[in-house]
Amino acid sequence: MKNQKLRSLTEGAIMVALAQVLSYLKLFELPQGGSITLSMLPIFIYCARWGFGPGMLASIVFSVLQLLLDGAYAWGWQSMLGDYIIAFSVLGLAGLFHKMKYGLFIGTAVGSIARFLVHYVVGATVWAEYMPPEFFGMTMTTPWFYSALYNGSFMLIDMLLCLAVAAIIMKP
Repeated sequence: MKNQKLRSLTEGAIMVALAQVLSYLKLFELPQGGSITLSMLPIFIYCARWGFGPGMLASIVFSVLQLLLDGAYAWGWQSMLGDYIIAFSVLGLAGLFHKMKYGLFIGTAVGSIARFLVHYVVGATVWAEYMPPEFFGMTMTTPWFYSALYNGSFMLIDMLLCLAVAAIIMKP
């Protein structure tokens, strides 16, 4: 039992460190925050292996690291709390599916959608004043629609990228 706990903590630390390193390898970055990376994948893999409790712990640690080391876009406490602490902590929800046959894939989808929903609400409420008059060639009339487009544009690709790489590296 003691060895399992130590192994879980050690693997969690390695996965959080790997997630942080991968967050610096950005395939694409939007001008007001949000980027396409593989940083969520190590967290999802850890959640699929160890479950909800350890997965939430790793996600919370990752969220604090994201805020402290990548929090350039957090201008107020609402953004710090929403866009970093809550948004990256909900990735741990993936651990709820760790005993299922395709738990890694279901957890990746659930964790990514939960993160999108947090960014969506924060974007429509906290960042609403920065909504441009036009985005993706469409006239923006409501911050809720703008937030869905802005955050969905990188979160959907991020989720699909994590699912694709997980499918490639998953052991049958």
